[in-house]
Amino acid sequence: MKKNFFKIAMILYSLVLVGIDQLTKWLAVTRLKPVGTIPIIKFGETEWINLTYCENTGMSFSLLEGQRFILIAVPIILIALVEWYIFSGRAKTKAMTFALASLAGGGLGNLIDRIVQGYVVDFIDFRIINFAIFNFADICAVLGGFAFAIMIFIEDIKEEKAKKADKAKTESNDGEA
Repeated sequence: MKKNFFKIAMILYSLVLVGIDQLTKWLAVTRLKPVGTIPIIKFGETEWINLTYCENTGMSFSLLEGQRFILIAVPIILIALVEWYIFSGRAKTKAMTFALASLAGGGLGNLIDRIVQGYVVDFIDFRIINFAIFNFADICAVLGGFAFAIMIFIEDIKEEKAKKADKAKTESNDGEA
């Protein structure tokens, strides 16, 4: 019962992330779109971080621009896989489940934009490193995916160490017999 409660709480967490994402995009459309860009951090004439309104019909760095079917179908499949992974019990820790819920929330936030508008509203603009303009959903998806990948990598290392320890223990017991 506790495990199911946590999983349901993670779905609610994902939906909260979607709500925050949609709110920030609504603010970008209503407040930022009319002015285009608002400098947030600027040193002298150098703009470091801006809020810049952008309608992205692709994904990161405008990859797959205009490929709406792919940009809708693939996230639907990935979000379904993430939810399956969570509810099948394959997510071994609460931290893994939390990371996956963040990934799903971010993916769903951008998916809603693509389905409803045909593009994703982006507005966070790191000009100091000439990075792609992105949004809150992108942050959730990237951080969630990155955290999950690290946790999977750590779990693999732990399992490999446990196998080696079991093998060494078995070999030492065989030598005593």
